Amino acid sequence: MRIVFAGTPEVAVPTLEALHGSTHEVVAVVTREDAPLGRKRVLTPSPVAVAAQALGLPVIKANRMTAEITDAVASYRPELGVIVAYGGLVPRALLDTPTHGWINLHFSLLPAWKGAAPVQQSLIAGETENGITLFRLVEALDAGAILRQRSIPFSDTATAGDVLAQYAVDGTKDVLDAVDSIADGTAVFAEQEGDGTYAKKLGNSDGHLDWTQPADAVYARFRGVTPEPGAYTDVNGQRVKVLELARVDAASGDAAIEQVSAGTIILRDGRVLVATATSPLQLTVVQPAGKKPMAATDWFRGQRQEQLTAE
Repeated sequence: MRIVFAGTPEVAVPTLEALHGSTHEVVAVVTREDAPLGRKRVLTPSPVAVAAQALGLPVIKANRMTAEITDAVASYRPELGVIVAYGGLVPRALLDTPTHGWINLHFSLLPAWKGAAPVQQSLIAGETENGITLFRLVEALDAGAILRQRSIPFSDTATAGDVLAQYAVDGTKDVLDAVDSIADGTAVFAEQEGDGTYAKKLGNSDGHLDWTQPADAVYARFRGVTPEPGAYTDVNGQRVKVLELARVDAASGDAAIEQVSAGTIILRDGRVLVATATSPLQLTVVQPAGKKPMAATDWFRGQRQEQLTAE
């Protein structure tokens, strides 16, 4: 089939590459416009735009799917649209443009975790299972009938970045199988049941670690916001990014240290520990404001205090 692909971030690239290498033809790629990145705010093409150009595919850049964009897509006479994390709404006119409509690869077990940050929010909620869903794109948010769905396990230390990278690759086979089934007329769609849950987009404030919560909740939030928008804590009025955080194994005896007030940071046996409402967590790699990432032990010793307070 002739396929138009829509996507923007790195997690969408494996699907684009898999479709390009299949028996189907990717006739055009839609992605968001170049965005300013870094301290110098240099306009930078999206990862999907870079991949599409490397594959020699026509690229349509748009932050909004206007009538002009719909006409541009229609000129390629697509039979199917495939979308992965494009980052914008697809209006009815464009939904109806491909002969077979659009299918969307979503990183959750719909109807659970509809919305922009399904992996991140499920990790923050402490869930231990997630997966992928391929569904027919409709105007309502992640509400279309499901074509394929499966659970994909992840480790109990995986961050959102780890899980997204894993699902992006694992989901390519599901996408190819789904496209093949639509092409040969064997695809079966099943309507979603139940309202599910909503996964709102994360903001910078979501990265704040609240040490007054139990260790499991703090660690769950760290996993959910890493690498974006990033975990942080405030120490003596200075913001410190938390790049790596680890559980403390109770069997090792570390979790049995005397309990101080939540947020207290101490150096114990060569490790930087932060007290929570329950057991401590270990700071491994941090990045103080205006500095490069460093080992937490080096950062702590540089403070020249016996203990610090994180808020």
